[in-house]
Amino acid sequence: MNLILQIWGGSCYLLNKILFSLAQNREHEKARILKITGWIIYILGVPAWAVILFRKHDWIAGFLEVGGLPSMVFGLVSSINPHHRAGRYFDHFARIVTVLFILLGTGYSILDFGGLKSLSQGLEILTTIGFLAGSYYMARNHPVGWFFFMLMNAGMGALMLIQGHPLLALQQMISLLFVTAGCRKSLKSSMAEEQFI
Repeated sequence: MNLILQIWGGSCYLLNKILFSLAQNREHEKARILKITGWIIYILGVPAWAVILFRKHDWIAGFLEVGGLPSMVFGLVSSINPHHRAGRYFDHFARIVTVLFILLGTGYSILDFGGLKSLSQGLEILTTIGFLAGSYYMARNHPVGWFFFMLMNAGMGALMLIQGHPLLALQQMISLLFVTAGCRKSLKSSMAEEQFI
């Protein structure tokens, strides 16, 4: 069962990063389709990751995965219709839900471990910062989101490695390569736009 969860969650998250990377510097409609597909696949990977994380008592990261679903849905909705009138309100709702789930996960982790005193908790916090900021900026097509996704992949990769999930650690490192490529393309595109102006 653990291997199936690793393949399911890992392949969904890796494919998401590949599609986001491929969307950079593409013609608008092709980029839009790649992003929509990427967000859908990202969402489909959440259940597997949540089970893996909760089984290992990674409460902060587990609650983050579940609480991050509204942000992922916001990214999907923004990709489908960037000018939707309810976008701003949904964005606020998504951020509030995510923060509440992180607080719940952090509180539960503190209770379970008797404080913030383990390496896994530190890696979960790094991953959380990367996910929150990365999803926020990626939903707005801001290049800095890629840097936070790098932090997220590095933190989660290290966490999976120390907890005996080598397949997921490898997936996170491969994802990091695609995130880095997407970041380079995004920065190159941003610099080209600035020079054009």
